[in-house]
Amino acid sequence: MPIRRVTVERNRLRFAAAHMATFRGDCEPLHGHNYDVHVEIEGDLTEDSWVWDFGEVKRLTKAIVDPLDHKFLLQMESKLLEMKELEDAWEVRWKERQYRFPKSDVFPLPVDNTTSERIAEWVAGQLLTSLREQGATKIRKLTVGIEEMPGQAGWYTLEVEAKQD
Repeated sequence: MPIRRVTVERNRLRFAAAHMATFRGDCEPLHGHNYDVHVEIEGDLTEDSWVWDFGEVKRLTKAIVDPLDHKFLLQMESKLLEMKELEDAWEVRWKERQYRFPKSDVFPLPVDNTTSERIAEWVAGQLLTSLREQGATKIRKLTVGIEEMPGQAGWYTLEVEAKQD
């Protein structure tokens, strides 16, 4: 069976965000990245001979990652960070370090860690939902890469069972 694939990346598919990932029971200092997003979709051709329209993939992906831009990415399912939601802020604590972020500066992510791999997984799930809502039924594989810096990216691939038309 032939493999057909479309990819979109970078250009307008980027965001700048702060985070502090946890690793081996420790917590990185607060810092940020200028993230680039890569998307690859494999599937069967539609009646119009597309895997899916490039412009539509870019538009849907941009709608998912734009809200992350210039935010602190808060790992809501962290096993190590202590978090408290206040009326107008988030308090985050790691041992002696304590932060207070205005809610408007925070994007709460439903992940256990704000690694590129987990961000890619979240984006992939959101994108698949958006593509399905647009009628994409022939997708077999969806891969998202989140590049923290040139040459350093985390990837997530969803194997998808194509829906019958």
